[in-house]
Amino acid sequence: MDRRSFITKAALGGTAAVAAGTLAAPAYAQGNRTLTMVTSWGRGLAGVFDAAQHVADNITAMSDGTLTIEVKAAGELVGAFEVFDAVSSGQADMYHAADYYFVGQHPGYAFFTSVPFGMAAQELVNWYHHGDGRAFHDQLGEVFNLKSFLAGNTGAQAGGWFHKEINSAEDFNGLKFRMPGLGGEALGKLGASVQNLPGSEVYQALASGALDGTEWIGPWADETAGFQEITKIYYTAGFHEPGAGLSLATNLEVFNGLSTAHQKIIEVASAEAHQWSLAQFLNNNGAALKRLVAEGVLIREFNDSVWDAFGAASTEVLDGYMDDALFAEIRASYNASMSSSSAWIQNAEGTYRTQRDRILG
Repeated sequence: MDRRSFITKAALGGTAAVAAGTLAAPAYAQGNRTLTMVTSWGRGLAGVFDAAQHVADNITAMSDGTLTIEVKAAGELVGAFEVFDAVSSGQADMYHAADYYFVGQHPGYAFFTSVPFGMAAQELVNWYHHGDGRAFHDQLGEVFNLKSFLAGNTGAQAGGWFHKEINSAEDFNGLKFRMPGLGGEALGKLGASVQNLPGSEVYQALASGALDGTEWIGPWADETAGFQEITKIYYTAGFHEPGAGLSLATNLEVFNGLSTAHQKIIEVASAEAHQWSLAQFLNNNGAALKRLVAEGVLIREFNDSVWDAFGAASTEVLDGYMDDALFAEIRASYNASMSSSSAWIQNAEGTYRTQRDRILG
């Protein structure tokens, strides 16, 4: 049986072995408990490490210190992209990361961070909490011995930093560019040499010439990373991550062994961290963008022909995973929810924002 077949069947309840691995462990003895959180973030990395630390601090505070979270930055216990396997196997208790780093385990994980031309931040939480999103996150977790929650969001991410302007899709051919997830796969369809580097390694790669360009997050996080010291061409709108969610995942046996109160604290702290994190990014981005412009950064937008190429490549990538039954099911649910949410948001908030900006200038 190939790996994809196994994953799909397990996710649909087809393997007794996986089911057996997710049986509730005995509850821990009463008293204080410390869990180790590994993260995909360098210590102090603006916004993303903040989200991990914030949810950890809230869990400790809400439990009155009976559940303490010890936060490890990328590389302190395991590497940035090794956190999934570490928690799944029980080497660590929980991780904080962007789940699209783990599409190699299952491509369905992309939907819990972002997919090209996918959901904005509010649309994502609509689907997650009032549609099928959380149930699908749990279904994947049953396969990989995880209990996951959304626990952060960057909002819409920028198109990225370049050493030269992008005037056509052909300009991506041979370009060494950092972009994770299915968005990176779409750029690969345009001929880019796509790199997937942890955030803490991106500055040096761009400065050394190992990268010709990179996306990271948005003005505030990008300014803090210092990319404006290397290049001045900045595309502020991207196709790849319109509302990127971050996730907290606990080893399922560890989670099942916690008290009901501690389980609920993790859930509620994660949900609060999602909104707190999104507000942090959106609150800081506007002022950061003004500072970048004042430093000589050139703000650019991709033209329609480039956007069309992004669209065609993204559809090809997503369609390429449709032979996986669980991916196809998640995608259908995700798209239906996005369409429903967007219909109202665009008619109400979209029209309001247009009129507000027109009247207030």
